[in-house]
Amino acid sequence: MNILLINPNTSVEVTEKLSNAALRVKSDGTNLICETARYGVPYISTRSEALIGGTAMMEILAEKHDEIDAAIVAAFGDPGLGAARELFDVPVVGLAEAGMLTACMLGGRFSIVSFSETLRPWYLECVAWHRLEARCASVRTLTGGFQSIGNVQEEKEDLLVALAQAAITEDDADVIVLAGAPLAGLAQKVRGRIPVPVVDCAEAAMAQAETLARLNVRAPIEGSFRRPVAKPTVGMTSALAERIAGAR
Repeated sequence: MNILLINPNTSVEVTEKLSNAALRVKSDGTNLICETARYGVPYISTRSEALIGGTAMMEILAEKHDEIDAAIVAAFGDPGLGAARELFDVPVVGLAEAGMLTACMLGGRFSIVSFSETLRPWYLECVAWHRLEARCASVRTLTGGFQSIGNVQEEKEDLLVALAQAAITEDDADVIVLAGAPLAGLAQKVRGRIPVPVVDCAEAAMAQAETLARLNVRAPIEGSFRRPVAKPTVGMTSALAERIAGAR
């Protein structure tokens, strides 16, 4: 089984953290292929950046989809997830969706905890897009800046643990979802310090991608994610243009 993990951010350090977290839970015999966006921003925190990251992700997926059994969109807001499901036949899993749905199987309501207040509006919209508002107790984010996106989880670990505790005591959260690709792997370090289940979204996405690939469910012929009508394009990468034109 080949699973493609695409980081829509440009930070190679973040891709490494995502890869390490996914490798911890992958099955024997599964091959994890990791790719980093070739353009965009080091970490996505706004709607405009998500649009750019989603396009970068789609270009990589267009090049690799024939070689894989499932793909992971490895940014918490799931940029481009719906578009990828519409255009490609392999299962595509979003980091946020996998983390939140896993949390729904561990408790009644979950809280999302992350490292930057700029992420909150986008994350709230992500919760709504996945129709999980009723299961989301809160979206809590830290205030203030940080020194490096590659080391933000180490820098902010204690503050994130305190934020998770506040979500439990003040928001009645049954599960904590550590949100944001730069926090991949942090759950392993802090689970002993937080008195409810803590979900690592990279781990959840890897496990879910393998599960969907094994189920071998057919791509939709009808429904909201059915393949779009073929169209010509202008100025796009060749692999994505061919996919949209129906040639692949």
